[in-house]
Amino acid sequence: MSEYTQISEQSSLHDNLDKKSVLELLTEMNEEDRKVPLAVAEVIPQIELLVTQIVERMKKGGRIFYIGAGTSGRLGVLDASEIPPTFGMPPHFVNGIIAGGETALRNAVEDAEDNLEKGWDELIEKKINSNDIVIGVTASGTAPYVVGALRKARENGILTASITCNPGSPVAQEADIKIEVVVGPEFVTGSTRLKSGTAQKLILNMISTITMIQLGRVKGNKMVNMQLTNAKLVDRGTRMIIDELGLDYEKAKNILLIHGSVKKAVDAYRAQ
Repeated sequence: MSEYTQISEQSSLHDNLDKKSVLELLTEMNEEDRKVPLAVAEVIPQIELLVTQIVERMKKGGRIFYIGAGTSGRLGVLDASEIPPTFGMPPHFVNGIIAGGETALRNAVEDAEDNLEKGWDELIEKKINSNDIVIGVTASGTAPYVVGALRKARENGILTASITCNPGSPVAQEADIKIEVVVGPEFVTGSTRLKSGTAQKLILNMISTITMIQLGRVKGNKMVNMQLTNAKLVDRGTRMIIDELGLDYEKAKNILLIHGSVKKAVDAYRAQ
C-alpha cells in the first residue's frame, strides 16, 4: 500500500450515525453528495483532454477499455454496456473489464484486485493495440490490478488515463491523463461506493456521452442511433421521426421498424 494520503479513507465528517434519526441521516448524506458535482467541475479540463484524445483514436478504429476493481470496475462495465443500446455502436468499441470477471459484478472476489499482471493479460486477450485507450477506474488509486494494466499499456505506447479520488495515487502515476476528483471523506468512513462512486459515474457519463456526440451518434439532442429494444424506445423513435419529417404516427413507426434506427429511417425517407 502506498504511503500517500488517502483522503477517501479519512474519517467521516459526521459521527454517531447510529444515534441519529432517518431525517438527520438523509439530510447530512445529501450535504455530502452535493459536494460531488463541484469536485467533478474542477477536473473538466482533464476530461476534455481525454475525450479529445479518445475521439481522435476512435475515428481510426480505436477502442476504450475501462479497467477497475470492485465498485469502480462495476461502474466501468455498466457504462460500457449502455453504449450499444443508447448510441447504436457495436459493442466492441467500449469495453469494461473488472478484476475477478463476471463473478465480481455481483460478488466480492477475494484477492482479485491484488494481481499486478492479470489486468494486462486480459487486455492482451482483447488484442489491445496503439489505437486503443485504457482508462483505470479506482477510487483509492492503489489497486495493483489497475496499476499493472496501465503500466504495461503505457510501456506499449497505448494512451492511458486514470479516474481516482485521491491525489498522487500509484494508478495516476501510470496514467498519461490523470483525472483526480477529490470528493473528501465518505459519509460512512471508507465507503467509496458513495461519493467516490457517484463522482466516477458522472465522469464516465461525460466521457462516453461526449465522445459519442463527437462521433456523430447524436443529432440535435436526440439518440437517433439507439437500439429499438422495447416498446418505449420504438415510441420515442417514432416521435423523433414525426418531429423531423412531419409524418403521421403510423407511417413514422413503419419506416422506423423497417430501417431499425431513427437516423437510417430519416436518411432513407429523404433519399426517395
